[in-house]
Amino acid sequence: MYAIVNIAGQQFKVAKDQHLFVHRLQGDEGASIEFDNVLLVDNGGTITVGTPAVKGAKISAKIVSHLKGDKVIIFHKKRRKGYKKKNGHRQYFTKIQISDITL
Repeated sequence: MYAIVNIAGQQFKVAKDQHLFVHRLQGDEGASIEFDNVLLVDNGGTITVGTPAVKGAKISAKIVSHLKGDKVIIFHKKRRKGYKKKNGHRQYFTKIQISDITL
């Protein structure tokens, strides 16, 4: 059984006991959260597609940890002009574990 769910503006294919890295979510570590914007559910070969979401479907998850991703370097340069600019950032992520998919 798997589902496609919209979490923080991104779509993820999730299954039970799967770990995901999503954009930073509100909540403490160890807290449980639910997502009700489920777009598709596959239950043993029976596929249910929502319009736009499947009614009554929910994804239960647990927040494992909050962390930062790898550093991304952005470098701009214009040739022959002496213009160089270097910048970077680290994205904030939340690691979640999918605990249950209900219809």
